[in-house]
Amino acid sequence: MPESKKPDTERPPGKHPQNAAGERILDARSLRGLAHPLRIRILKSLRHDGPATASQLGERLGESSGATSYHLRQLAAHGFVEDDPGRGKGRERWWKAMHNGTSFADDLHTSTDPEVRGAANLFLHEIANIHTQELSTWLATRHDWPEPWSTSGDLSDFTLNLSAAQLHELNEKLHAVVETYRTIAPDEAGDGAQVRVHLHSFPRSHPSH
Repeated sequence: MPESKKPDTERPPGKHPQNAAGERILDARSLRGLAHPLRIRILKSLRHDGPATASQLGERLGESSGATSYHLRQLAAHGFVEDDPGRGKGRERWWKAMHNGTSFADDLHTSTDPEVRGAANLFLHEIANIHTQELSTWLATRHDWPEPWSTSGDLSDFTLNLSAAQLHELNEKLHAVVETYRTIAPDEAGDGAQVRVHLHSFPRSHPSH
């Protein structure tokens, strides 16, 4: 989707491009607005842990409320978060995420703009760091979970010989399977938990080598 000529701050609320899964599609402008480690962590926390105030986010993330408040305003200016008026009292301001996730517009992968490439690299490396932290936390705490949960996780890897088109097709099929589980209720009342599913797929050697 082509980038609007208007800045993000002029878009009507909720009019930012998104895909069928409810993910915000990042263009060059919105990517630059998000590409800061603390902003990425704030947005992740609001999506996974629910709405919060700047002070609560500071406690969650080990940051000052001044820092979280500043970056919340920047996220709001780029259409990633918004006020949650149904919560809080008086001057207490609650924030919530506006989308389920984020995905790249196709042209971000091939951009030659150094600023865009730098923002993309920062964003992707921060997501990789978050995945590593989440996995490390699970491995350190899995014995604290009841047996059905402690043995239900997965830490597998596979090596396949594929073309770029086949890799893309594989990813699309895996994403489609995950999407089918978004609306499925747990088998037993009260037995559900928030589950993180990571998917990493990438070539490890160039075809010409």
